[in-house]
Amino acid sequence: MQILKDFSKEYSLFLAIIAYFGISHFEHTLVGSTYGNLLGFGILFVVIIYSAMSVAHHAEMLAEKFGEPYGTLILTISAVIVEIVIIVIMMTHAHNPELARDTIYSAVMLDINGLLGIAAIIGGIKYGEQPYNVDSSNSYLSMLLVAIGIAMVLPEFIDPVYHNRFMMFNVVVFVFLYVIFTRVQLTSHKYFFEYKSAEEKACEEGEICKTHPEINAWYHAANLVISIIVIGILAEILSVFMGNTLEIYGLPMAIGAVGVAIISAAPELITAVRAAVDNRMQTVINIALGASLATVLLTIPAVIVVSYFMGMELNLSLTPTQTMMIALTLLVSMVNFNDGETNVLEGFLHFILFVVFAFLVFV
Repeated sequence: MQILKDFSKEYSLFLAIIAYFGISHFEHTLVGSTYGNLLGFGILFVVIIYSAMSVAHHAEMLAEKFGEPYGTLILTISAVIVEIVIIVIMMTHAHNPELARDTIYSAVMLDINGLLGIAAIIGGIKYGEQPYNVDSSNSYLSMLLVAIGIAMVLPEFIDPVYHNRFMMFNVVVFVFLYVIFTRVQLTSHKYFFEYKSAEEKACEEGEICKTHPEINAWYHAANLVISIIVIGILAEILSVFMGNTLEIYGLPMAIGAVGVAIISAAPELITAVRAAVDNRMQTVINIALGASLATVLLTIPAVIVVSYFMGMELNLSLTPTQTMMIALTLLVSMVNFNDGETNVLEGFLHFILFVVFAFLVFV
């Protein structure tokens, strides 16, 4: 059967299974030494990134099957699920109240400044300017401004007595916001998140359109779910090696948060770079800004609920440095993404902000 033949090429899945049993067997030996922790962490990190590439592949196949904005929505939700799983696992091991905040902050920096910056530079070098629908960037940025302001800035100005009540209120508000935004994105204002090229417009006018009946949606959806589950299982072991490694070298836990953000953003980064090379900047915008929005609107309620039921302390308030970096990122984004075209300069500005973010992790 064709399905079995295709499944036999899922090398990342087989490698992940081998890594799981191998590392599990030698886990107690590895955690006992510095080199063992580094080896275990390195192997698991590489395998998880490889599995994340599988997530990107299957999400891309579904994107081709269903078109925009469904494809990028599938990809961003998949990445956010990976992120939530890893954050929850690491929260239970590290008991660090700032871990979720630092991971969400890192994910936004990575998506908007890293991912979008690199994609815009690559696309700008190859095409000069790349068009997209400006309504999409405006919608994403306004939602991000409201969501981050409510959940991660406003708590600093609220009496600590009411923090828990306010966080549970945020769960309801954010779920409501995401449901409404998703409905707008997929139905009433779907055209906000689409950019039709001349070829696609000709297709709508009656010419022969590209279809993909050969893509098995059920096969790719199933493998997408399996890959996410595998990443979650490996992440639980990774959290042990990561925590030990950071403790051995006296490094801040924020580096662990960046590692979580990199793992969850890997499928998006791969897909975005491919889209930029193919002159599909609308896909890049949907991935970068959509992933940031999904991270804020979905991850925050998830970690609030988990911390509440598990009795863990949670702090989502941004530090002054993080607040300034988020403000700079959103301000530059509003200036850059208001004309419907990206170029090298815009990409470079965002990439510089990403470099500053990376530097500040160690300060």
